[in-house]
Parts: sequence; C-alpha cells; structure tokens
Amino acid sequence: MRGAATALILLQAGCAQNGLQAAAQPGERNRSAGDSVASFDPKQIGKSDIDRVADVHRREVFASLRVLAEKLYRRNPREWKKGGHASVEAALDRLLDPRNGWRLPEAGGKSGTEAILLALREDFAGDRVAVFIAGIGAMLNAAFDEKTEFFMLDDLDAQKLYNSARNLEIAAWKLANARDGGGALLLLSNETGQGGQAANLSFEREFGKMIGNLDLLSSVVADKGHRTIARVAQSLATAVFLPVMALR
Repeated sequence: MRGAATALILLQAGCAQNGLQAAAQPGERNRSAGDSVASFDPKQIGKSDIDRVADVHRREVFASLRVLAEKLYRRNPREWKKGGHASVEAALDRLLDPRNGWRLPEAGGKSGTEAILLALREDFAGDRVAVFIAGIGAMLNAAFDEKTEFFMLDDLDAQKLYNSARNLEIAAWKLANARDGGGALLLLSNETGQGGQAANLSFEREFGKMIGNLDLLSSVVADKGHRTIARVAQSLATAVFLPVMALR
C-alpha cells in the first residue's frame, strides 16, 4: 500500500511538471506535441522519478515565495520605499536576484530563521519584507541543499524538508501576530472580514501551498530512503524554529 501511494504521488507530480513547464519558461511559446522530440533535454537522462518530483516541488515552493513577497510589498508599501526603490517591481528584482544568495546587507549578517526573527523585531528599522522573505528563502535553499535541480546522485534530507514546513507555520503565525508597543501590526498580511466583507486569507493560503509541497516531498524522500522523520508537535505561540541550515 505504501509503495502504491508513492507511485501515485510520482504520477501526479509528473503530470504537474508537464503542466507547469510552460509557466516555468515564460519566454517560450507553448509547444505542440510534434515538438516534443526536438525539445527533449538530455539532462533528463540523469534524473530519476524522485528527482523530477523534487524539481517540481522546489519550483512551486519558490514561486509561492515570490507571490508572498509581492503581496507583502503591496500591503506594506512603506517597506519597499525604505530601500529607495522606484516601484514594487524594482524592489522585487533586487530581493529575488539570485546573485544575492538570500543575503541582504540590511540583515546585518543574519540569514535563515535568524533573519525572519530580525524582520519582526519592533526595533528593526530596515525593509521588513525584504529581510523576512530573504530569511525564508535562505532556509528553503538550505532545505534543498542549495540546488536548483536534482539528479540521480543527489540525496535530499527528508528531515530538513519537514523542519522547513514546520518553520513556515511558525513564520506565518509570527507574521500575523507581531505588533509594536502600541498594538499595531508590524506587517499587514491577512485581512479579517468586516462590515459584511469576506476575509482575505490569501497570505495564509500561499503559506499553505508551500507547507503542503514540503510535507509531500519530505514523505516521498523519506519513503525512498526507508527513513523515519522525527515529527514535532508545538504550540505556535511558543514554538521555536527547527534546525535546517546545518542538519548534516
């Protein structure tokens, strides 16, 4: 039964990869079925089914992170203005530039979960959105062993993926609850429904997509290696971030 479940996951992920291929390459036109042979990438020979699953889930997780960054900037325009950017787009281009390696000068040398905590400190005067997103990006990058795609010799750590999912739950809770001394939210995210208006929980949904992708991939990787994930139950209000950056 367990093997059958894994096979089903792989099949679904394979289908998802095909559907996402055009979106992952925005500069390319949609190819017809007749172009499939000509467009075959030789790198696929070096990939197992698990590698292709990991590629899809990593791409989805970081796509959600970009969406989250843009949504936070649009809800909190004062943050991108702190960096002197001309627009949200300019701030995003700088924040998501791969050359930065998810490390920003305003984070003062902090990265990963330490940067997430810094961004939500009351006395932090820098761009909270940039440091918060960069902290998440660095943590996720570590969970994926700092690789952008995977091949047969790569071996992901299921525990790091699982820990990252739990850390995202903590980060989402802290984002929704971090306030200054006057009780005002440090960063605006979800909106509760008022005056008959529906609640806007789009931030929560985006975090949920990322968490779901990480949990599913961690289960697939653990099943592949016949390993057991050490699962942790914490109260979000008192939870501490789990290790990811240096588990090995």
